[in-house]
Amino acid sequence: MSDTFSYLLMAWLDPGLLGLTALGVLAGIYIGAIPGLSVTMAVSILISFTFAWDINNALALMVGIYVGGVYGGSRTAILLNIPGAPSAVTTAFDGYPLAQKGEAGRAIGLSTVMSVIGGLIGVAVLAGTAPHLADLALQFAPRDYFLIAILGLLLVSSLSGKSLARGIFSVALGATIGLVGMDMVTAQPRLTLGSMELLGGIHYVVVMIGLFGVAEAFYQLHNMAKVPVKQKVDKIIPPLNMVLKFLPLSIRTSIIGVVVGALPGTGGDIASLFAYDHAKRTVKNPSTPFGEGAYEGLVAPETANNAAVGGAYVPMLTLGMPGDAVTAVIIGALVIHGLNPGPMLMIETPHIFWFTVGNLALANIFLLVFGLTGIRIFSKIVEVPKAIMIPLILVLCVVGTYSLNSNMMEVYWMLGFGILGYWLKVFGFQMGPIILGVILGPLLDESYRQAMSSVGDRGGDFLLALVANPLSLVLTTVIALVLLGNTPLKGWLVGRFQRN
Repeated sequence: MSDTFSYLLMAWLDPGLLGLTALGVLAGIYIGAIPGLSVTMAVSILISFTFAWDINNALALMVGIYVGGVYGGSRTAILLNIPGAPSAVTTAFDGYPLAQKGEAGRAIGLSTVMSVIGGLIGVAVLAGTAPHLADLALQFAPRDYFLIAILGLLLVSSLSGKSLARGIFSVALGATIGLVGMDMVTAQPRLTLGSMELLGGIHYVVVMIGLFGVAEAFYQLHNMAKVPVKQKVDKIIPPLNMVLKFLPLSIRTSIIGVVVGALPGTGGDIASLFAYDHAKRTVKNPSTPFGEGAYEGLVAPETANNAAVGGAYVPMLTLGMPGDAVTAVIIGALVIHGLNPGPMLMIETPHIFWFTVGNLALANIFLLVFGLTGIRIFSKIVEVPKAIMIPLILVLCVVGTYSLNSNMMEVYWMLGFGILGYWLKVFGFQMGPIILGVILGPLLDESYRQAMSSVGDRGGDFLLALVANPLSLVLTTVIALVLLGNTPLKGWLVGRFQRN
């Protein structure tokens, strides 16, 4: 027990590890805030620099960048409606309307506090239930991932605004974009129109930057004469009663984030989408309607995507399977340093597990410190005249996209999606469902085909498996209930229940 505590507190008591964690969080916040500069890219670059370092030093810096980067995407999402990371897409739905009302300071302060709460809950779950959650994640078959993708696509009703028809069209468009490239089974070109450049597919970050960054910049041309809203930054730290009010919601969405994050191949982007949908379905009286500046719509995704960090470490440390793209890179770093990620890690080198738990908790404390500083300067971005801001946004979008793979073709695609997004916004379409389709389309396609192959392409056996396996039955039931909740039959059943 004493050894466990010493490993937990190692990063807290060692000045060098303390400094590296702080540096990583600070750098991660600003890397995450810039569209196109992903946390995965930053951690990948770090591996080459930290090859000769002590493993604890390398992990401390990587953990700091990971935690800071997941949070950092929310700042530009709130201020500019341009998510710095895919996990911040849903943050923009209500965060940006709050900034338009002059409440950017309060919105960033609340998102910081709730992000830290979500992150600490994720760490607590990692420390207490890692082996059990890992066993649960290991039981997920391809059919279960198919059901999760279906459940995710049903969120379109929460993200499509006032028109469900437009939302369905948007999510179908996004899924089609996500399927462009080489077929994973047959290795044949799919939806490439004979273009060699499209064989590798279209990176979802390219789509995201185009639809949210360039499209927003073009859309702002309609309001060039509009005077920027003066932001209220005198009350950055949210009052205790506000935090306590949203605490039950943050705990629920944190649990969603941990569970989704623990599923290999998912991550904070899917977790935040599930959390936002949960908030819309369970919060009866939001502060304002969702999509118009509801604090609940800000709290839910921010707690979920930060809690997903702890969840993503569960399969990585216990099974050797990456929870998301960043932990896949960290697995490589562990292997390079001579460690063996997987079931034997906690037996052969238990100090790595407990050091990581303590380091994640420390990173969240630094996130609270750095997240609540510099907001006054950051919020001034919204007050910059549009004649300066719009060209700057376009330049950052081009630089961010090119930095992904140093590919000018992706820049052209990004600009094309920006033009498409502009016209979609003019005609009242939401960008959220498109990104939802881009993210979940490939997962739906891959998991369905794997599930069908596992039963010999027999449709009857596939449908039987959806109800024969307990885990699949639970997911199928949830999907059925969600579908029921979106039909007029729900109102009839509720009325019958109340009369009885």
